[in-house]
Amino acid sequence: MSQKTNEFKDLILDEERALYAIQNATITHCTFDGLADGESALKESADICVYDCDFRLRYPFWHVRDAQIENSRMTDTCRAALWYSNQVTIKDSHMGGIKAVRECEDITIENSNIVSSEFGWLSHRLTIKNSELESEYPFFYSTDILLDNFVLNGKYSFQYVENVEISNSRLDTKDAFWHSKNVTVSDSIVKGEYLGWYSENLKLVRCKIIGTQPLCYAKNLVLEDCEMIDCDLAFEYSDVHATITGPITSVKNPRSGHISADSIGEVILDDNKLTDDSCVIEVMAELKKEEIQRSDNCDETYIKQCRCVCSGNITN
Repeated sequence: MSQKTNEFKDLILDEERALYAIQNATITHCTFDGLADGESALKESADICVYDCDFRLRYPFWHVRDAQIENSRMTDTCRAALWYSNQVTIKDSHMGGIKAVRECEDITIENSNIVSSEFGWLSHRLTIKNSELESEYPFFYSTDILLDNFVLNGKYSFQYVENVEISNSRLDTKDAFWHSKNVTVSDSIVKGEYLGWYSENLKLVRCKIIGTQPLCYAKNLVLEDCEMIDCDLAFEYSDVHATITGPITSVKNPRSGHISADSIGEVILDDNKLTDDSCVIEVMAELKKEEIQRSDNCDETYIKQCRCVCSGNITN
């Protein structure tokens, strides 16, 4: 922590705007709590270092610029700890409150724990590493997000996000990546229901995907060397290019592209399939069998719709 001109240490501060607009300051071992119940303790501050502090009052870091926060705790009573702030780094800390980060830019969080039901809304250039988040609607309408070694326990995650990279992470969520654009997830576990509906340019690389009805209505969807566990009714009306290791429970009415899997329990092409569908489906376990590869008994209509050698498992 660099030396600052103004130093505040071992204080209990509870008044409104307790350290309003301070510049070039170090705040150490302070507690923001008390009967006065004041808000906005560090509002409009800049170039500050905060170390080992407790924040229990509302809105401590609004309109803050160039801040370093380490080994500190923001309880749920902070409500919206960071709003309209930029160039903030948070390390080894706990963040609570319903809107812990909102409408911020250039925020870096490392080695921290976050519990915030509406975390990271309308924010840009967020980097989070080696951290855990519990949230109901995280990252709503945010852009330019980098997550690494990140653990998420969420529900309606990454809706309307753009330009996202996620690696070495575990995402346990529900309707993740709806209406997202330009998202890449690699070497991660993605568990949930209805993953990636209405997404555009969603790419999953070496991921384990778990859950029902994934990846429907997607445009330019790419899966490389992924596993799909308990994934039924996958890829409905999607433009998809997928290579899957292991089985897929079922595939339903894909729009276009190419799907390759070791096995597919059921390929559903029903009356609701698109008239211009052109998806090629390959079942690799069957393609390895010479007698099936060379069979003259394939249904020509089916070949036209999708190239799949498990024709006994097709539902029309």
